[in-house]
Amino acid sequence: MTTLTPRKPAIPQPGGNIAPAPEPRPAQDPAWRELVDAVRDSGRYATRPEAESVTRIVLSALGGHVVGDERVDLARALPEEAARVVASQVPATRPLTAAEFVDSVAARIEGATPATARWDVSSVLSVLPPLVGDELVTRILNQLPPGYALLFGRAELTPAA
Repeated sequence: MTTLTPRKPAIPQPGGNIAPAPEPRPAQDPAWRELVDAVRDSGRYATRPEAESVTRIVLSALGGHVVGDERVDLARALPEEAARVVASQVPATRPLTAAEFVDSVAARIEGATPATARWDVSSVLSVLPPLVGDELVTRILNQLPPGYALLFGRAELTPAA
């Protein structure tokens, strides 16, 4: 489990004083709260803010790698706040392997290691199938390089030769 310590950037005020950045407004959408609670339970995070931060980071990373109809359908199936996180991402210039994806998430979380980032990614992605449906998850996995199924809590099956 990763412990996140958010950094607040300083905002210069008139007269040279510096005030901390305002806290992000918590999402009031009950469906978003349920998603964050599911991630908190799945990942055994100590606090809701930690689970919410991990959820945002992982969904933003995923949003850059799911494109086309699958991205649109994913955004439609998610709570409004999660849909904004996914839809606001610029598509990636090249697909990342599952390991590279986990490493990219680790780079976004202070103090994360590949092992803790894998935990974080799996904690978020494994709660998506019941929420968005297995058919959509299958379509998303067909779009991504091999290795992502395990992150969604599925077995990675290889067709027989």
